[in-house]
Amino acid sequence: MTASEVRKSFLDFFNSKQHKVVPSAPMVVKNDPTLMFTNAGMNQFKDIFLGNHPAESPRVTNSQKCLRVSGKHNDLEEVGHDTYHHTMFEMLGNWSFGDYFKKEAIAWGWEYLTDVLKIDKDRLYVTVFEGSKEDNVGRDDEAAEAWKEWIGEDRIINGNKKDNFWEMGETGPCGPCSEIHIDMRPNEERAMVDGKSLVNMDHDQVIEIWNLVFIQYNRMANGELVPLPNKHVDTGMGFERLVRVIQGKSSNYDSDVFTPIINKIAQLSGFEYGKSEETDIAMRVVADHVRTIAFSITDGQLPSNNKAGYVIRRILRRAVRYSYTFLNSKEAFVYKLVDVLIATMGDAYPELQSQKTLIEKVIKEEEESFLRTLATGISMLDKIMAETKANNYNVVNGAVAFELYDTFGFPLDLTELILKENNLVVNRKEFEEEMNKQKERARSATAIETDDWVVLQHDDREEFIGYDYLETDVFITRYRKIKQKNKELYQLVFNITPFYAESGGQVGDTGYIQNGDEKVYIIDTKKENNLIVHLAKELPSDLNATFKAIVNKEARQNTANNHTATHLMHEALREVLGEHVEQKGSLVHPDYLRFDFSHFEKVSDEAIAKVESIVNERIRQNMPLEEMREIPQAKALEMGAMALFGEKYGDLVRAIKFGSSVELCGGTHVNATGQMGFFKIISESSIAAGIRRIEAVTGAKAEEFINQQFALIRELGEMFKNPANLKKNIENLMSENSKLSTQADGMLKNIMAIEKRNLVDSAVEHSGIKVIATRVKPMLANSLKDLAFQIKQELDDVVAVLGADVSGKPQLAILVADNLVKERGLNAGAIVREAAKKMQGGGGGQPFFATAGGKNLDGLDVAIEEAVAIIKNQLDS
Repeated sequence: MTASEVRKSFLDFFNSKQHKVVPSAPMVVKNDPTLMFTNAGMNQFKDIFLGNHPAESPRVTNSQKCLRVSGKHNDLEEVGHDTYHHTMFEMLGNWSFGDYFKKEAIAWGWEYLTDVLKIDKDRLYVTVFEGSKEDNVGRDDEAAEAWKEWIGEDRIINGNKKDNFWEMGETGPCGPCSEIHIDMRPNEERAMVDGKSLVNMDHDQVIEIWNLVFIQYNRMANGELVPLPNKHVDTGMGFERLVRVIQGKSSNYDSDVFTPIINKIAQLSGFEYGKSEETDIAMRVVADHVRTIAFSITDGQLPSNNKAGYVIRRILRRAVRYSYTFLNSKEAFVYKLVDVLIATMGDAYPELQSQKTLIEKVIKEEEESFLRTLATGISMLDKIMAETKANNYNVVNGAVAFELYDTFGFPLDLTELILKENNLVVNRKEFEEEMNKQKERARSATAIETDDWVVLQHDDREEFIGYDYLETDVFITRYRKIKQKNKELYQLVFNITPFYAESGGQVGDTGYIQNGDEKVYIIDTKKENNLIVHLAKELPSDLNATFKAIVNKEARQNTANNHTATHLMHEALREVLGEHVEQKGSLVHPDYLRFDFSHFEKVSDEAIAKVESIVNERIRQNMPLEEMREIPQAKALEMGAMALFGEKYGDLVRAIKFGSSVELCGGTHVNATGQMGFFKIISESSIAAGIRRIEAVTGAKAEEFINQQFALIRELGEMFKNPANLKKNIENLMSENSKLSTQADGMLKNIMAIEKRNLVDSAVEHSGIKVIATRVKPMLANSLKDLAFQIKQELDDVVAVLGADVSGKPQLAILVADNLVKERGLNAGAIVREAAKKMQGGGGGQPFFATAGGKNLDGLDVAIEEAVAIIKNQLDS
């Protein structure tokens, strides 16, 4: 069976068992603060397990795109080095929401593997949870008894809590699980060593293929396990592993999921797969990673320096690094694999084909950027190695390696690889210390501590009524306290709510709830696992009262203006620039809108003006809102509704129509376009390869912007004697300024030459070394480095300590002649770090040149004295 046939057979089998086949959710997660990526098939059903949302069908099945590269589930470092771990993978799953349980799940699992796929029963083993004294839970005898009907008792293995008790997170639904393992070793090996002894021992031929999870408990914040009222089944089978088994391969990478991509890599690189472990690993890494990157881009996540975007950038850079080092690829080539990826997976995931151009362009630009970084990093590393060897060391400072990693994106493993080739190592302890400091800073900035929910009243589902009402009577169904950035806040859930929760780019509503004279202000509204959560700084005094919930009407209206403008602008951009334009992100705020879209060059001023003209024309037409709620998705798409990749839509959707603009959207909008008043684009820029960003304003904010621009023009006009020829006057002023700047540059060079001579003449000899230490003239404050290196050209055995006042802040620079680094052990970076403490600052750099800044200008002279004292002390020792 081909990979496509295997996927289809699984879905067909469970469909025959009355399971509804549902599409894969996006790989990039929205509205869940605990996850960046879908890392298991159950993620899209999490709110059902939590009891926040009823199941639309009691039985479902699908193949889910997953990504595991961070947090608890982190397989990144194994990828490519073994035969069965991946970053992006497909998980075949079947679910029961309060319907069938262990007996049926086990029977159907066995039937599919052995009857449908004809897998040899003698190669299969199963595990069951052995129990936990810590949690006061016994062995899962229910699962073991169900398995005895299908498999010999000697093949039923007890598993520990780590392997056989599945938990969603620190708290929440959880339960025992039963894994199915297969022994793929040759018969001769199986005869010598029993496969049972190799289960869960990380043997690359005795692997887990299916995990049947039985969700029957809820883990409370205090660690207690509480039985759930409804028991669920959640199974996950690795698609790539299953295909490998069916096709009789010893590695996932030898199945037709990967071989077309690996063959293309071999063709492009000139290396044959299977000839060298080193190049084989590199090919597997690249083949795995290109899938992850392509699917992430189609789901709307571009490489960046933040959160999920940083994870994707790191994966892409890992692929580039392996191809650069082991496949001798000095030019971008990962993007050339997109064609063959589409050929292998495009039928199951047509979004790959529709976004092909964007995927290729983003990957190519990221590759080229990182290849430049690699070249820079290797050059810097060459200098570091030379300095280390010159000092007769074989260990490179870990802080320096971390600076390479953190500032220049140069991976530690590549640093270590290059050092190894030069008989050097990095001080791992120092590197880890720096890394932990950074992680701690990140954790402190984002950490959220949550208490358990306190349930006041049971309510099946919280309804949003904010499309029709901006105020209503509500009661609180549950609340909890959270701590974020050392601030205590409260999350409130109501039975119904007029507050729009942040979603689809639109910010959450604000307002207040009121009981009598008491008002509790709602500072934000968010959606979390299908719960609409209202954030407040305090709790009302009577939690069981009925409250009047009132939305901030002005902010909601302004937000609606900007959301409708986003739809009209999206349509106008497609008319002006072409059908390739697709939304890639948005932010709809009461004060402005931000819209990211696919386009491969700067949008011209003429095109911007045309887009503005189209939108404003449609505002003047005062087109009424046509809102269609709860209509079948298929019908909405037939009407021409725009659906965004990376968004998860249900069977029933809401469509928003203004004239010819039709989009699937859950946001709030104006009743007619005339309410927006006026639309104005205020900026257009690039945010990534093939992605542009427009910021715009409407209504009162647009009027305010125009008035500010006219006021500026009037003010500029009043500065000239002839305001009628403002443009001419400004051109003349710019020409005159250019001439003066040229003159000033010449004067600065002359002053610097004089200052350099004065500094050289001021050098004081100590232990045969010339030491220069002083503040420089304020006009040369930004030229410390130039001055230092001019001094270096003038004098051989010199150390210069130069200070300056830079806009009220102290700046310190230290230069050490190269021979003094090697022969006398002086290190500018170490000296400047110590001296900077005297001016409440910090800094660093290379042994021959380093800089520091500070907060206390009064400490600058003391810092200079401290640096000189350190230098003299080292020279005398």
